[in-house]
Amino acid sequence: MLDDPEPIVRVHELGDSSVNFAVRPWVKTDDYFETYWSITRAVKMRFDEEGISIPFPQRDVHLYKE
Repeated sequence: MLDDPEPIVRVHELGDSSVNFAVRPWVKTDDYFETYWSITRAVKMRFDEEGISIPFPQRDVHLYKE
């Protein structure tokens, strides 16, 4: 990652059952995907360590027999 400009981490939006963050580290173009995947993995692993679950949409389906 590049030090200049500084990385940006902000609350982007409040979803129906989530808080969505915008995370923008600055990297050289050739390092983009490796950085993207590494950060995504690191965040998921840290959330798991801290017991933070990621919500997912759920739907109840009721089947009625006539």
